[in-house]
Amino acid sequence: MTELTGLSGWPLTVLAVLLALLLDLWLGEPRRYHPLVGFGWLASRAERWLHGGENVRKWNQRFRGLIAMSLIVFSISLAGFLVDQDSVLGFCISVLILYSAIGHRSLRDHVLPVARSLETGDEAGARQQAAMIVSRDPATMDVPRSTIESALENGCDGIFGALFWFLLAGVPGVLCYRLVNTLDAMWGYRSPRYLHFGWAAAKLDDLLNYLPARLTAISYALLGDSLLALQCWQNQAPHCSSPNGGPVMASGAGALQLSLGGPTRYRGEWLDKPVLGAGEAPLAQDIRRAMALVSGTVALWLVLLVLSVVIGLNLGSFGHA
Repeated sequence: MTELTGLSGWPLTVLAVLLALLLDLWLGEPRRYHPLVGFGWLASRAERWLHGGENVRKWNQRFRGLIAMSLIVFSISLAGFLVDQDSVLGFCISVLILYSAIGHRSLRDHVLPVARSLETGDEAGARQQAAMIVSRDPATMDVPRSTIESALENGCDGIFGALFWFLLAGVPGVLCYRLVNTLDAMWGYRSPRYLHFGWAAAKLDDLLNYLPARLTAISYALLGDSLLALQCWQNQAPHCSSPNGGPVMASGAGALQLSLGGPTRYRGEWLDKPVLGAGEAPLAQDIRRAMALVSGTVALWLVLLVLSVVIGLNLGSFGHA
């Protein structure tokens, strides 16, 4: 197998990140044959085989969910160790896997049309578009607030979490993260069918997102009103039900000087979510500001990664002088 020459290790990993982000910017989400569609089919089959019905006892149901998750996630993730990133073929596969795991362009393509519809007075169209990216009841949701919350949180789930685990653990890491994240989206509902069966996937997703969420929150704070973002993170995030969504959205809201959260209806039931951030209620133009914050964070991470390579190469050359 042809080996790459001149680059290896960390510089090669950073190059893979850069190329994957450029592919995402150029192509967006694959419209056909997306690997996660096939994984979703596999997960649905595993659920039907192992669920056992809603009358199964709690710990039995949790064990069944753990087995289902382990069988399909870890078997695929372990296959990632077969990818040799130092070879030309392995490097290309790594780039393609990371590209399929991130969704910067997809997030932008879903969020900005909501802003455009609101700006042209098409509130019904904006509400319909926002319903595609949030799980709230469309008829009662505050469209700008819901869209901004989704953009901030999906920045972590759909971009920075995948980048973090690829940088930390390569192809196996990003595969495990993205597959667990997908299972949490499929099984993480607090409904009679999934409350216990999806417990293992939800807990592992919380664990895998713990560090990425806090790095995302720090990045949002650096690119906006830093002091307010950090204050909101410290004071408001502990009141959120999500251990990772709280820091991300509180910091993002503070960075943007906006008020998010508050009463929200899901599937006909009102939840009194804590207020996040500080300032005015968001308007249509604030959706663009939120998306710019997410995109700015992508640029910030890239700059820091490239700087780490430059510094590392310079230190290496000094060491050989």
